[in-house]
Amino acid sequence: MSTKQTLSFQAEVAQLLHLVTHSLYSNQEIFLRELISNASDACDKLRFEGLNNSALFEDAPNLEVRVTFDKAAKTLTITDNGIGMSQQEAIDHLGTIAKSGTKDFMGRLSGDQKQDAQLIGQFGVGFYSGFIVADKITVESRRAGLTAEEGVRWISGGTGDFEVETITRAQRGTSIILHLRDDAEEYLNAWKLKQVIAKYSDHISLPILMEKEEWKDGELINPNDENGGRQPGGMVKTGEWETINKASALWTRPKKDITEEQYAEFYKTISHDHEAPLTWAHNRVEGNTEYTQLLYIPAKAPFDLWNRDKKAGVKLYVKRVFIMDDAEALMPTYLRFVKGVIDSADLPLNVSRELLQESRDVRAIREGSTKRVLSMLEDLAKHDKHDTAANADGVTDVVDADDKAKEGKYTQFYSEFGAVLKEGLGEDFGNRERLAKLLRFASTTSDAVTVGFADYKARMKEGQEAIYYITADTLAAAKNSPQLEVFKKKGIEVLLMTDRVDEWALNYLHEFDGTPLQSVAKGAVDLGTLQDEAEKKAAEEAAEAFKPVLAKLKEALKDKAEDVRVTTRLVDSPACLVVQDDGMSTQLARMLKQAGQQAPETKPVLEVNAEHALVKKLDGSVHFHDLAHILFDQALLAEGGLPEDPAAYVKRVNALLV
Repeated sequence: MSTKQTLSFQAEVAQLLHLVTHSLYSNQEIFLRELISNASDACDKLRFEGLNNSALFEDAPNLEVRVTFDKAAKTLTITDNGIGMSQQEAIDHLGTIAKSGTKDFMGRLSGDQKQDAQLIGQFGVGFYSGFIVADKITVESRRAGLTAEEGVRWISGGTGDFEVETITRAQRGTSIILHLRDDAEEYLNAWKLKQVIAKYSDHISLPILMEKEEWKDGELINPNDENGGRQPGGMVKTGEWETINKASALWTRPKKDITEEQYAEFYKTISHDHEAPLTWAHNRVEGNTEYTQLLYIPAKAPFDLWNRDKKAGVKLYVKRVFIMDDAEALMPTYLRFVKGVIDSADLPLNVSRELLQESRDVRAIREGSTKRVLSMLEDLAKHDKHDTAANADGVTDVVDADDKAKEGKYTQFYSEFGAVLKEGLGEDFGNRERLAKLLRFASTTSDAVTVGFADYKARMKEGQEAIYYITADTLAAAKNSPQLEVFKKKGIEVLLMTDRVDEWALNYLHEFDGTPLQSVAKGAVDLGTLQDEAEKKAAEEAAEAFKPVLAKLKEALKDKAEDVRVTTRLVDSPACLVVQDDGMSTQLARMLKQAGQQAPETKPVLEVNAEHALVKKLDGSVHFHDLAHILFDQALLAEGGLPEDPAAYVKRVNALLV
């Protein structure tokens, strides 16, 4: 006998429904993800309960989800053949917002059963997301193990109450029928539904089926009609069903069962990149926070790599259910080039971006994923120069195929992403030492960007106390800088840094493995024991003899230079510009101004080579003032800058030439 009753939702249900449909689910199409996720969970429950009671599977052992639509009735239906609901369960679970059927189900489990049920998801608030697109929802269900006459129909318009009645339902499981609003009719389209399901539910681990469609021409009515005498054609259902998802989450499979080609194809699918990735890491992390990570490093940088507002490339799943693209909380900004999937076993299905920022589990995932990416890069770097070579004892190393495949990949990676990696020096203090070991530069001994700090240290001269570097706009400007002259004369290697980020990043790295980093363009040059006593004495005598000229230079350039002093760093050039040890370099100041940002007004120090013919000519010259300004402007030009008044510079040079 059919019984029908009208019941009220729990208190304040209208406000809660408003919250769900307007705040928790700002993206309209999310409703389909939620309902398919619930259907999958219902099948997971049946699979678990069926372990002890195979009769629950009745005559339908194959678990599945079916999606159908009826354009005439404006309904969209999601049907599963999972555990289903009794009438009382429908009242309890669907009549109470955030009532978690799975939570109660899990509470009945104990001991080892809990481990077996770890993949069973949350059933509750997601159901109400259907009201985003529907003005009425009908649910028809029968719990596995009950008779056909013990089915239930639940109906609500999402306001203050709902109706429940007993029905006859032959099939076990649940059908959720959405009566779509006029503004949601796009979901009465097979192509749209497949697109949304592919985006959000492609890796649900059971088949999602839709009825096949084919094009049918309109019926012939009147051959003499000027329009061809046919009714309009259209897509019609064939009665055959097809699986529209892959029905298997790649990252949930054992690594030994996945080929390299499958890994590469999956990368192309999630990244929309036509090239295979450089490398990847696939791991399941267990402990206080459980999650699976499948992370890829691309071979090529995207066009928008330098857009720091661009979201990260990592997709977040919870228990194989897609939650969001570009989950920036899972990966630091300086690793924004990383693509992949992180699947959490602990986060709630209705997690928001705001919750991601505050979650302790998310912080643990972020730290673990960052370390995993750095490990991938360290592995590539380790094999970058690997080659079959004879050891000191004459025994030849055997390089396996995997090692051989990695050769040269770090150089390739660094040419694409090295500049972005440097941002981590200022953003990720905890991993700063690991990042420093991954950095590469050109140097005065190699134009190739392959020299790491460790390589440099291994080649340092005896008595050398610092790692020397110079920043410049281009490699040519760095190589030909007059500030390098004494280092070249002494055979001291200097790192050449030409990325725009270098100047900023080096503010956060003051030493490497106990050895200080020293810019050759900052402070007075002090080569310590690398400069012999005779050189020091000669420099002191030259400075003493040059004092009167220095005083006049300081006066002439008081508006441009903070100080003028004699230097030992120059060999062939008459002058160069440096800044104090704690000052901002002229290059960084120029970059800030070019970016429209405020740069502190600082004056550089002019260092002159007292032994240079042009500098010697200053003493007693009638053109002293013009020569002093030319010296300064030429030093500025040599490091890539421009005189404040180019016309005045040209006028001075022309006057002296004439």
